[in-house]
Amino acid sequence: MATIRIREWTKKQIERIRETESHSSNDSVIKSLLKDRELAKFAGERVETTDRASVTETAPPLDKPFDDLTVIDELSAPDNGVVFLWCPNCATEIAHLTVEGQMSVSAFEMECRHCLTNLDHHAIVAIEIGYPIEQKLTEDDLEADLRACVIDYWDRILRQQTESATDEAAGIERLVWQLGEYAREFAWEWPEDVPVVGFEGGNTYRNSTTDEWIEVIEQVTENRNSLDSFEVKRYTADSDPSDVDTEIMDSSTIVDLIATRSLLLES
Repeated sequence: MATIRIREWTKKQIERIRETESHSSNDSVIKSLLKDRELAKFAGERVETTDRASVTETAPPLDKPFDDLTVIDELSAPDNGVVFLWCPNCATEIAHLTVEGQMSVSAFEMECRHCLTNLDHHAIVAIEIGYPIEQKLTEDDLEADLRACVIDYWDRILRQQTESATDEAAGIERLVWQLGEYAREFAWEWPEDVPVVGFEGGNTYRNSTTDEWIEVIEQVTENRNSLDSFEVKRYTADSDPSDVDTEIMDSSTIVDLIATRSLLLES
């Protein structure tokens, strides 16, 4: 079992080295220390390392858009054992972690002290050493990369949960509700080609399986920790929406549509 420690003194030590050696950033300090560590190996000095070869060989590579950006639910063996945790909502670093050995995260929660968002292992992004943070900040690309990383993960995890689910309906319902809450709070512009993870009044969705349109009129329940039911209109391309009666779409139907990745947001 991996051990994960958040060390308050680590940041102070990094900042001291940064000032002493005139580094441009904390990221530069970390990279310099890791380079020294690698040189020590070649010099014959004894350096304790964790054998990650077996992890790399046995774990199939994730099909994700960024090698060094990973939602921590999927993080198993960070390069060099150092990761920086970032909030995807406000693009702010929230913690440094050192990881010894292989890790598996089943539950993890933190609050971003900048935007005060409560985040769990389905939303926090781990940035590894190989990611060019300074360049991305300069080019103003970091926020977009964090968003793309999280949206890709949400899409894949729902597909995986649906494909592997047997009697885990309650778990999928909880996951759909949680991701929908994040999507609402983050208020991101959702990609047209990615099925949605939330269901909101005032939006119109297309069911890609049936080619049916769903116009969401309003929420009709007020569940605290589960998805609500909504008043909707459902119609096809050759129908006049004004001639269609409204109906109540219950939460279980909505969960199924989201979990099976069937709903696309219509602009």
